[in-house]
Amino acid sequence: MTHLAHQRILVSAIVSVVVFSLSLPALNAAPPTAQEKKVDQSLVRALRYLSTEQQTNGAWQISSSRDSTAATSLAVMSFMAAGHVPGEGPYGRQLERGIDWVISKQKPNGMLVFEQGHGPMYSHGISTLMLAEVAGMVGKKQGKPVRRALEKAIRLILDAQNVRKNGRDSGGWRYNPTSTDSDLSVTGWQLLALRAAKNIGCDVPADSIDNAVAYVKRLSVSGNNGFGYQSANGATPTRTGTGIVCLEICGEHHSPEALGAADFLLAKPLHFNTSYFYYGVYYCSVGMFKVGGRYWESTRDHLVPILLDNQSADGSWTGRSSDAGHGPVYCTSMSVLALAVEYRYLPIYQR
Repeated sequence: MTHLAHQRILVSAIVSVVVFSLSLPALNAAPPTAQEKKVDQSLVRALRYLSTEQQTNGAWQISSSRDSTAATSLAVMSFMAAGHVPGEGPYGRQLERGIDWVISKQKPNGMLVFEQGHGPMYSHGISTLMLAEVAGMVGKKQGKPVRRALEKAIRLILDAQNVRKNGRDSGGWRYNPTSTDSDLSVTGWQLLALRAAKNIGCDVPADSIDNAVAYVKRLSVSGNNGFGYQSANGATPTRTGTGIVCLEICGEHHSPEALGAADFLLAKPLHFNTSYFYYGVYYCSVGMFKVGGRYWESTRDHLVPILLDNQSADGSWTGRSSDAGHGPVYCTSMSVLALAVEYRYLPIYQR
């Protein structure tokens, strides 16, 4: 038996045990709250909706009916965040087809992008993160193609980081692999991808993580009062959530910058009419979950009702947010990833 096959069996067994144990009343365990039951039901409806939106070629679409590697990768991670595994269960084959489609769109330079968008590094970072998260869960047939695609994708991210930049922007990423400046939004996805890949044994130099962390810390607003999009920008809830995630996943747990940003989010929480709500609800949920304690409890109690109240009858999310134009698959996937954070099935969610 190969190492990959053994790893997949182990992961599947762990998921099965966890799912089974959740179905039994643990000794001295509190029964699920009414809100927890609503979250479970909400996720079932959301995944049912996403399953109907997959195209015959295996892709999911973004905005105006365009196949998208980013939307497909977010959809795949949504199913996995709720405990589903490629090749198994009711959605197993759909996940395999989605993964295959993303890999088939990789360009010779390693770029994982199909759609024309604001900047290819967004889609590339999201899709690379997805491949790193599924690498230990796919079967033998997909294992080698996933690993090859992941290693090429990681190489592109590392090369893009090493493009000559000024001291202010060094260590980060921007829209294109040749960009000479950086921003927190694009950097967040690349850093998530690198950390996930490093966690499964990919060759990611420690200096790359350290340089990215240094860049993120430079975006901390004076007095550790949240994070801005670029240097000298003011803090917003969405960007602050992104900065927290970047630091927390890189071992900067409860750093002054992260805790200051968490305090900022308690004072200025995300709302449904906030710009880029769906982007923000993902990062704020993951970030505050990783900070933990009262920060997570307050964020959960604030954001979960907003998501539950704004889910459509068919299980999807849309809305008035400035990023809702990306389409219901995107909005629904980001909402699922936020709601499922406490399940801890995705490795990147682990504390």
